[in-house]
Amino acid sequence: MSYKQRILTIALTLTAGAVLLLIFAYYTFERPTVKWVQWGYRGTGMVHIVNTRTIDSAAVKALNAVPEPEDKIGPSGQKAVDAYQNVQVLKDIDSNELLRQMTAWAKWVAPEQGCSYCHKDGANFAEDALYTKVVARRMIQMTRHLNADWKQHVAVNGVGVTCYTCHRGNPVPKNVWYTPVPPRSSLALLGNKAGQNRRSPEVGLTSLPYDPFTPFLEGDQQIRVNGPTALPTTNRQSLKQAEWTYALMMAISKGLGVNCTYCHNMQNFQAWSASTPQRVTAWYGIRMVRDINNNYINPLTPLYANVPGRKGPAGDLPKANCATCHQGAYRPLYGASMLKDYPSLAGPSPEKAVVKTQ
Repeated sequence: MSYKQRILTIALTLTAGAVLLLIFAYYTFERPTVKWVQWGYRGTGMVHIVNTRTIDSAAVKALNAVPEPEDKIGPSGQKAVDAYQNVQVLKDIDSNELLRQMTAWAKWVAPEQGCSYCHKDGANFAEDALYTKVVARRMIQMTRHLNADWKQHVAVNGVGVTCYTCHRGNPVPKNVWYTPVPPRSSLALLGNKAGQNRRSPEVGLTSLPYDPFTPFLEGDQQIRVNGPTALPTTNRQSLKQAEWTYALMMAISKGLGVNCTYCHNMQNFQAWSASTPQRVTAWYGIRMVRDINNNYINPLTPLYANVPGRKGPAGDLPKANCATCHQGAYRPLYGASMLKDYPSLAGPSPEKAVVKTQ
C-alpha cells in the first residue's frame, strides 16, 4: 500500500469513527428541556431551574397522582373500640369509618396481599399474630403524630400526610435508606477514605460522602458549611465536615426535584434573612425525619428478628429520608391533600406507645 493510500485509509477510518460518534451522541445524549422561574428579586441569584425531562416528567407526575378516596359509609352509631376487639388506635371513630379506613390502607400499602398482609386469620382480626399488624399500628400512631405535632412541616396549606404519602402501593416505601457498611480495602496505602470516593446515587455519583443520612437524619450532627466564629473553636467546620453537608443538600435537592435556590440565596447561602420560607419548612422537615427514624422505625427492629430480606447490610431497618415522602416532587403529591378524606389520621397526637417485641 502506497503512502497516499495509507493516508486515505486513515482519513476514511477517522471520518467513519467521527460519524459513528456523532450518531451515538445524537441518540444517547439529549439537551434537557429547561424551564425557569424568577424565585426572588432580579439580581439576587434566585432563579429556580427545572429539567422537565426528569424532574417535571410524566413519570414523576404519575408517581404523585392521588388515588380516588374510598366511598363513604353511613355511620353505624357505634364506636370502633366498642364494635371490635383489640382496637388500640382510632378508638373513637365510628366502626364503619374504621372499615373504610382499613380498605384504604390495604390499597395504599399492600394491594396484592390485601387484608392478609396484616391479618393472619380472616376469622380473627383481633389477634396480633403477624408482625406487620404491630408495625402498622405503630405507623398509624406515627402518622397522627406527624399531623398533630409537626404542623410546621406537613401542614403547609393544610395538606398533611397519610400512609399513602410514603407507601404508594408498596409494603416498603421506595426511596428508603439503610446504614451502609464501609467497604473493606486490601490496599493499606489507600488509608481511611473517610466515607468518600464510593459510587452513591444519593450524592449524584460524586466523591462526596456516600452516606449523607446517618449523621443528619438519624444523628444530630451540625448541618453547616463553615463555623459561626472567625477563629477555630469547638464548633469549627472543616472542609471535610462541610462536604457531608453538601452531600445531604444534594440528596434533598434530588428528592424534592429542586435546585439550591428553592431554599437558599446564592449570594449568601447561610444567611437566613435572605433565604426563602421553604428553608424554614425544610429545617423542621429534617428534624421531623429524625423523629420518625429514632422514635418510630428503629424501635421496631426486634420485631424483624426472624423476617428475611427486610434489614440492611448493617442489620438496620429501612429508614426515611426526604425522598421517601416527596418522591421527586417539591411537595408530596404536588401539594394535594388526602387528609381531608381521612380526617381520623389528623390526630390528636397519640401517647408514646411501648412496642411489644415478643
